Amino acid sequence: MNASMPAEGPGVLDALSLLSEVADELVVRTVRDTHLAWADRVHGLLRGPTGGASSVPESVHRGIASAVYGGLSVGLRAASRGLDMVASTGVGPRLEEQPEGRFLSSAVNGLIGDRLVRERPRLAIPMAVRAQDRDVPLTAERLASTFPEAGNRVVIFLHGLCENEAHWNRGREQHGTTYGEALAAAGWTPVFLRANTGMGLRENGVALSSLMQRLVEEWPVEVGRIALVGHSMGGLVMRAAGAVAAEVERPWTGLVSDVVTLGTPHLGAPFARGVGHGSRGMARLPETSAFGRILDWRSVGVHDLVAGLAEDVPPLPHARYRLVAATLTSSPRHPVGHVMGDLLVRVPSAYGRDRWGGELFPGADVLHVGRTDHFGLLNHPEVHRALRDWLA
Repeated sequence: MNASMPAEGPGVLDALSLLSEVADELVVRTVRDTHLAWADRVHGLLRGPTGGASSVPESVHRGIASAVYGGLSVGLRAASRGLDMVASTGVGPRLEEQPEGRFLSSAVNGLIGDRLVRERPRLAIPMAVRAQDRDVPLTAERLASTFPEAGNRVVIFLHGLCENEAHWNRGREQHGTTYGEALAAAGWTPVFLRANTGMGLRENGVALSSLMQRLVEEWPVEVGRIALVGHSMGGLVMRAAGAVAAEVERPWTGLVSDVVTLGTPHLGAPFARGVGHGSRGMARLPETSAFGRILDWRSVGVHDLVAGLAEDVPPLPHARYRLVAATLTSSPRHPVGHVMGDLLVRVPSAYGRDRWGGELFPGADVLHVGRTDHFGLLNHPEVHRALRDWLA
């Protein structure tokens, strides 16, 4: 890279600038509002017994506290602006250079990725094919050089909330392989994607549908069959992409033979609902409302996990759906397994079956994996065996 040219991609200074902004908006303002709310509560209790004599120390206290918090906010905002100015020159290491930076970027995008798109686009992750920790441009030349052994059967992997493509390597040392490696040995060409999981399901569905159509058009050989494998939110984005493609008649969906979802909250995730309930509950009292604002910082992507995608997003009519659910217990009927599921998603939601007997995927193949958690589904022997049979 030319030393006179700014470095590409977000840098550590961009992350520090965002940290300063978050420290101001969440930490300082939360402490300030909670402090003043409790102070108002205490002084309110004292006004009656003291005949109003407490009003003077109350005013002094509020004035000093407001000045201190105001000074901290001004300092943090100034630091954020200064770091932004320096970061725009390309100085400093890039977040993409180290696994820790890529992990941080994916996590932050999952939490506030929609806000990053609007306010800090340099930190927002674009939907992209990934190889060797880099985005792969969707041109025939670059795809041919990146996938020199490209075949006509392509399996697409999309991660879940706050994850990236590296999460599919989880447990490789323990199991000796990954889903991608195993399917490559069976004649499939694995393609891993990375997405901004803080964006809404609809927006990510549009981006994925566009990417898939371009990928099919520029693939080194004619594509004959596509399998989609999504972990958690990734499965929802794949469903959304199929619905988008059907609306605009993009032909890539006609090549999809199999859709595999691993721990996908098709009917919503309890943790996402719990965050929403917690936010509303905290907002009822001045002393806790500031903490409710912290929970409200969650992205549209997290909001969308509350309900998942119901029957208004139908399955692709010609594809076979394979739905994998996990529980912490060996049996899904165990009380703990029934209530907790895999810690994040319960079995009925992963299977798309509601309490009234309705099914989002009639005739789908289902697999229950016991004694593992949500992230254990990223690389599990039982799923390996199932994928080998399903994608034969």
